[in-house]
Amino acid sequence: MTIAVFLGSLLAAMALGIPIAFSLLLCGVALMWQMNMFDAQILAQNLIEGSNSFPLLAVPFFMLAGEIMNTGGLSKRIVDFAMALVGHVRGGLGYVTIVAACLLSALSGSAVADAAALTALLLPMMVKAGHDKARSGGLIAACGVIGPIIPPSIGFVIFGVSANVSISKLFLAGIFPGIVLGAGLWITWWWLTRKEQLTPPPRQPLSAVLAAMRRATWALMLPVIILVGLRMGVFTPTEAAVVAAVYALFVASVIYRELSWAQLFEVFQAAAKTTAVVMFLVAAAMVSAWLITVANLPQQVITLLEPLLGSPTVLMLAIMILCMIVGTAMDMTPTILILTPVLMPLVKAAGIDPIYFGVLFIINNSIGLVTPPVGTVLNVVAGVGRMRMDDVTRGVMPFMAVQFVVMFLMVLFPQIVMVPARWFY
Repeated sequence: MTIAVFLGSLLAAMALGIPIAFSLLLCGVALMWQMNMFDAQILAQNLIEGSNSFPLLAVPFFMLAGEIMNTGGLSKRIVDFAMALVGHVRGGLGYVTIVAACLLSALSGSAVADAAALTALLLPMMVKAGHDKARSGGLIAACGVIGPIIPPSIGFVIFGVSANVSISKLFLAGIFPGIVLGAGLWITWWWLTRKEQLTPPPRQPLSAVLAAMRRATWALMLPVIILVGLRMGVFTPTEAAVVAAVYALFVASVIYRELSWAQLFEVFQAAAKTTAVVMFLVAAAMVSAWLITVANLPQQVITLLEPLLGSPTVLMLAIMILCMIVGTAMDMTPTILILTPVLMPLVKAAGIDPIYFGVLFIINNSIGLVTPPVGTVLNVVAGVGRMRMDDVTRGVMPFMAVQFVVMFLMVLFPQIVMVPARWFY
């Protein structure tokens, strides 16, 4: 009965068009009524405590760092470096997009920010070079998925807080899977464009490549600082977010001098608005998470799925399919906040490594950002690139299919994730 009340109230509120944060609060109220323990004071206390978390401070600072990088010229220099590196290859602009996406992922940790930057910088160039606009937009959208996987990652921060799992270990475990997803996109782009008769730009001389790398050096140093700092225990993920924001601000305003005082106010305003949305979602979800625990909902789910506990691989496959279905209708952050407190006891009962599960869970939810009809990144690419949503959806399909194939390979062969992760630890 408790599961029916939880799902029924949540889905009914969402079906009525109520924003997801308020839907979560209504779901919490419904659970309290069902358990005959409604108390507005408890509701308010959990709402406030839901966002009162030191690790969650990483979210606004990573948001701010991403906004500064896009406005202050760091993203542009990353793209220019990738262009000089692989732009001369047949279909080179697609490879530039993939390389730039992997590098940008190590800077901002936000799929939306990366997709917006890549669309504005590269989509006009790809269309001008003769590439199909829908396919190009689809590739850019699929590349945005890498953003929440290669550290730093806002998704890992939210999951780590919700699941009480080491965020630093999640960051380090996400490096190799993100690169593998990029490799899958590389092969897919090569296959789709192998018959195109387009003349690529001439190969850049080594001096031009080195010059582009030199111009991008300050931007490229940021992921090195973050990863080395986390690996050596110099700072926590929250402190890493502060370092990223301060470093990006210094480079954009003092070194590159592309960030003016007027732009700085707009950057802070944009980061604050995005942070407010995310943090209210987190706070509302923590109310539901507390009530889920009080109602003993995880144990009821474990009882329902007890036949699968003896086979971790089958259980992971079932969870991944569930997340794929949810991802078609819900954004990444609410999906993490709603499903994590329900699934984590099940994962632990089956003996699945929480870090491994966290990486696969975030990969699945990241791909959900390009899964129609709700895909947030699809909307961003369509809006920034002035494209029809149908065209972006058509273009992203082959890339999305390959990303799901890569994800299920990681489910069947956990060593793809865990062996490199333990090396990075």
